[in-house]
Amino acid sequence: MTLTVYNTLTRNKSAFQTIEEHKVRMYCCGITVYDYCHLGHARTCLVWDVVRRYLQWSGYEVNYIQNFTDIDDKILKRAREEGTSMEAVSKKYIAAYFEDMERLGVGQADAYPRATHTLDGIKRLVYELEQKGFAYPAEGDVYYSVQKFPDYGKLSGRKLADMQAGASGRVDEDPEASKKQYPFDFALWKAAKEGEPAWESPWGNGRPGWHIECSAMVRERLGETIDLHVGGGDLTFPHHENEIAQSEAVTGKPLANYWLHNGMIIVEGKKMSKSLGNFITIRELLDKYEPMAVRLFILQAQYRKPVDFTEEALATATNSWQTLKEGLLFGYQYGQQLGFSGIDLLDEELVKRFKSAVDDDFNFAGGLAVLFEIAKNLSKEGNILIHQGKIQADAQELNQQWQTLTQLAAILGFTASIDEDSSNTGLSDSEIDALVQQRNEARSNKDYAQSDRLRDELQAQGITLIDQKGETKWVRG
Repeated sequence: MTLTVYNTLTRNKSAFQTIEEHKVRMYCCGITVYDYCHLGHARTCLVWDVVRRYLQWSGYEVNYIQNFTDIDDKILKRAREEGTSMEAVSKKYIAAYFEDMERLGVGQADAYPRATHTLDGIKRLVYELEQKGFAYPAEGDVYYSVQKFPDYGKLSGRKLADMQAGASGRVDEDPEASKKQYPFDFALWKAAKEGEPAWESPWGNGRPGWHIECSAMVRERLGETIDLHVGGGDLTFPHHENEIAQSEAVTGKPLANYWLHNGMIIVEGKKMSKSLGNFITIRELLDKYEPMAVRLFILQAQYRKPVDFTEEALATATNSWQTLKEGLLFGYQYGQQLGFSGIDLLDEELVKRFKSAVDDDFNFAGGLAVLFEIAKNLSKEGNILIHQGKIQADAQELNQQWQTLTQLAAILGFTASIDEDSSNTGLSDSEIDALVQQRNEARSNKDYAQSDRLRDELQAQGITLIDQKGETKWVRG
């Protein structure tokens, strides 16, 4: 099956065709670094990292760029609150970003350009827009004239006439309204304000607007037209709409051939916000839940749809991760006993089904269904081996299934090791055997209180006991 993607620009799915054969130029609008990353950032960064992984597995060479916005009103506000500088705030939260992403298992982009490092490219773009008649200066500011760009609104589907009619006077509240030729014009360059950082420019000292930063970074890092431009759905308008207007007015070429947007996260049915007390940072989340369970929760949902974060949903994802983990550990636990070889053996039919599912607009949930099918079968065979001392299936087929599972799971970022599994229980195999022996002795002595206590102790450590005639088997999980 050919990879198809849903393009926000065309509002339909189409076959994915790159500008250069087997190469993908991909840009993700990153975070504004004024606070710790939250659930929404977790979804955005994880989804597009997995898309990048899948494209690489599919044979593409991916140049993946994700920016940091390190000039912004929110950063300046945080600097004033903390009695520090814009640079200090940005440095602090960029470092926190990398800490959070490492815990979440999100790979690093190929580069992380920053607005402060792209000032020459930003000023060049503003100058070109002015020269072409798409921008005008006003008291030290420079604005983009949206009425000069005929295609304005093509990404979001909004029309200027409808926007003006629906504004109901709200645009008059804009403190910059008196400088604008049209209410929906937006700032490309902002005049310096007292106490704020500023840079020299042909229009006077100031700093760039938000939208122009990404246009300049895309152009500088990836060129005038790229394959994939991705980000959160909340960026479709005005940010991405304005990026298109800026870039395409200068180059006369499409900024991106495919625009992909992930859906938002809500919490217990409500929009996440600090005022509602349901604002959850990634570090708070990962202190409570396993990163792999969080990854599973995010990838089980269709990436374009909203997803509701609830305690129940995370508990379900945690249980599902245990199932997948059992399958991933199968070869480590029983491979030597079953004579598994180290040779790569993949079940081509399972690989084909996985690829067919995910090729349909990055349907990771469909790919996971294939992984769970394999994991459940391996888990079943593992229990048979524990209870009966032998397996009914062909060992070579199980080896093939296990290797297929581990390789396909790794594409989605799921891994498990026997050391990690043992550390989760806090008990080694020999320690478990010793406790089981103590329990058997207690049962022989009809000390049922001690027997029950030992069973409960093992259960609390994630060890399930299976009593059979003359012996007791145990299994993790």
